[in-house]
Amino acid sequence: MSGISRRRFLAASVAGCAATTLAGPKKALASGTFSGYPDGMGVLVDLTRCVGCRSCEAACNKEQKLPAPGRPFDDMSVFDETFHGGKQKRRPDENAYTVVNRYNPEGGAPVYRKVQCNHCNEPACLSSCFVNAYTKTPEGAVIYNSKVCVGCRTCMVACPYQVPAYSYSSSLDPVIKKCIFCYDTRLKKGLPPACVEICPQEALTFGKRKELIKIGHQRIETHPGRYVERLYGEKELGGTSWMYLAPVAFDQVGFDPSPGNEPIINNVKDFLGTVPMVLAIWPAMFTGFHLLAKKHKGHDEHEHDAEQQHGEEGEEQ
Repeated sequence: MSGISRRRFLAASVAGCAATTLAGPKKALASGTFSGYPDGMGVLVDLTRCVGCRSCEAACNKEQKLPAPGRPFDDMSVFDETFHGGKQKRRPDENAYTVVNRYNPEGGAPVYRKVQCNHCNEPACLSSCFVNAYTKTPEGAVIYNSKVCVGCRTCMVACPYQVPAYSYSSSLDPVIKKCIFCYDTRLKKGLPPACVEICPQEALTFGKRKELIKIGHQRIETHPGRYVERLYGEKELGGTSWMYLAPVAFDQVGFDPSPGNEPIINNVKDFLGTVPMVLAIWPAMFTGFHLLAKKHKGHDEHEHDAEQQHGEEGEEQ
């Protein structure tokens, strides 16, 4: 066979893909020491103030131009949707970038928690994405570029909060959907996200992350017994732009109580490093087989035509 041989073609394909695999996912921004951009913004969520009115859901839906929900926002029966053990069933998806869930701690009053992307300081989704579809902005948001996404969904595997949702309903535009902190319409203009602005109970406080940390600790100190003595998201998994105060242990409101302070990507990067290999090697190999088969078929046809022509010339003689 003229040109590149089968063995050399496969060797080149595997070598090229190996380089991609060895590069692996990007390293965390600072391996657990990155405290966020100096002027990065955030939101302090006070679970003692939330009453489950779902105004934040309605505001998000309007701001992001999402389809109308199956049940109206004043339908409180959605709070009955739980798994066994009180674990939340409602998750953000392609039609709802934020949802509110109700928890019923033993011996206490119900607690409501808003769930959305927490916009990590060192996002696992960003670190695991080998096509750079995610960006952590100086304002604090983790945003997503659907134009470069290849649909591998490693971000869904990597996210410790199980936030990124895949748009399975569209075969033409199957992209990731998640809260973007109202970045384009509000955050980069210095405005609070729609959910914060509409909250009637002031359960959500928008501001510079470093100032919100001070406010959070001040509330804990000035209201002893009202809050668990912990500001969730200050350090957990490298820290997040959205941080939480709660009246009960965080595992009772759906949080991992002991995630550690190290970014999650440091624990899963070896696994995620195999994803680019699978995505790169197999398409390359199958394309190579196709091209080789096509070239081999063309070569055989050429030889067959030559033999046929030679035979015809012999008959004429």
